[in-house]
Amino acid sequence: MKYASEEQEGTAARPAGGPDRPAPAKAARSAAGAAPHHDEQQGTRNRVARSILDHGPSTAAELALRLELTQAAVRRHLDTLVAENVVEPREKRVYGARTRGRPAKVFALTDCGRDAFDQSYDQLAADALRWIAESAGGGELGEAAIAAFARARFAALAEGYRASVESASPEGRTQALAEALTADGYAATARSAPSHQLGEQLCQHHCPVAHVAEQFPQLCEAETEVFSRLLGTHVQRLATIAHGDGVCTTFVPKGREAAGKTAHRTTKTTNASASTAGRNPA
Repeated sequence: MKYASEEQEGTAARPAGGPDRPAPAKAARSAAGAAPHHDEQQGTRNRVARSILDHGPSTAAELALRLELTQAAVRRHLDTLVAENVVEPREKRVYGARTRGRPAKVFALTDCGRDAFDQSYDQLAADALRWIAESAGGGELGEAAIAAFARARFAALAEGYRASVESASPEGRTQALAEALTADGYAATARSAPSHQLGEQLCQHHCPVAHVAEQFPQLCEAETEVFSRLLGTHVQRLATIAHGDGVCTTFVPKGREAAGKTAHRTTKTTNASASTAGRNPA
């Protein structure tokens, strides 16, 4: 039998070191072929997800027909996509009289799956802010209108953080704010500043509005003002993702006493944030 012959060849190729150790050449071929196979599988799953994006919720049979794959292959990829929370199964809607038998199952993109594709939300937000500026008269009036919008937006967000921050001890408020920001998608952490006796650094490793804030720094400035109010002390924005830094970094002095000692260097905190938000510190 062919199966037996292959087993014999594999046995003959094994080195004397032990029956369970694969031949070096065979192991190398397996490792070399694993990556292309994985990429091919991932590429096919991307095609399945893209087809659902383009055509809406689809059955496995519809996907197989469109992509020229077997239904069995499509179902294997769908199982993986469901496990990765890219798609979810739903009961297919039936319009008119329901036929006998179990309704077909369709697969639709989840919010997570949809976010994996290019979106135009950033452009929409930038266009909306530009319209606000132009409607206010442009120039300084337009800049002020955008700043007012940014303050209102972050003030509303701050209300959701206030309870968590105010219930924490004074020493734990920066950490509490970091956790609240993380829950909103900012991947924030709190850590001691290089001179730890002076304060902490609030670091946001992700910024959902970075592309818009690059055009409208008022968003960064308003966020900095909100941090200051929530923490009850002045803060200083050192860097932002929106302007090319790897992390949004905000310096938080340790306690009101420390804030007073460093106030002579940062008396223009809010105004300084406006002028330095998003720029690398000198």
